[in-house]
Amino acid sequence: MAKKSNIDTKLYAKTSEPERSLIKILPKKSGRNNEGKITTRHKGARQKRYYRLIDWKRDKFDVVGTIKTIEYDPNRNAQISLVEYEDGEKRYILHIDGLNIGDKILSGEEIEFKPGNATYLKNIPLGMEVSCVELYPKQGAQIIRSAGSYAVVLAKEGRYVHLKMPSREVRRVFADCMAVIGRISNAGHRFENISKAGRNRLKGIRPTVRGVAQNPHDHPHGGGEGKTGEGRKPKTPWGKPARGVKTRKPNKYSDKFIVNKRK
Repeated sequence: MAKKSNIDTKLYAKTSEPERSLIKILPKKSGRNNEGKITTRHKGARQKRYYRLIDWKRDKFDVVGTIKTIEYDPNRNAQISLVEYEDGEKRYILHIDGLNIGDKILSGEEIEFKPGNATYLKNIPLGMEVSCVELYPKQGAQIIRSAGSYAVVLAKEGRYVHLKMPSREVRRVFADCMAVIGRISNAGHRFENISKAGRNRLKGIRPTVRGVAQNPHDHPHGGGEGKTGEGRKPKTPWGKPARGVKTRKPNKYSDKFIVNKRK
């Protein structure tokens, strides 16, 4: 008996190809920088794919758009929607939970507070769920973009709005930043089972070898006769402390925007 898919096929319009005017070739980096040196290990051999150009700014004000399709995007864990506006322009947005094909969306100062509409944070009532939030005005959404995520508007203080983040951290964001009403779709993504190594290889994730299985000149945990443990404090392949050591730089410039830390 075939295993039932956890994706609701009713959400998807009958389309197998993305909008050609909104795609571009996604180059392969394989974890290397502009000098060709590996800066991120265990990456490479990714399947070829197109990048879908997403409208992060939602700056098409006071023009009604219609949801035409709800599509899978290989570049992110959330679904995307193709929006066709009244003037004929088409754009991709992140699909918001509760939106269906044929629904209308709008961006602007005066909107109805329903999923998919976008406006400035200063206009959004307290207690409302938002996503695709800008950190600085007119820069485009930079936070709350992953599947199932959302923030809650807690308070308004002068030129700032307090948001409760998915990590439960409370952070101040400029009131003139744009946000989308509602939470990102595909909340069940975190329950998805990879099932086999081949799926990770298609994503460009290569195998990771344990340090204790390597030779001593390749890793500090390597060497020894037979199967052994680390035998010392855990370290990275370059001899720096690992596991449990703080890596975040102290006094980061954005710390001043944190009201309540997540820990």
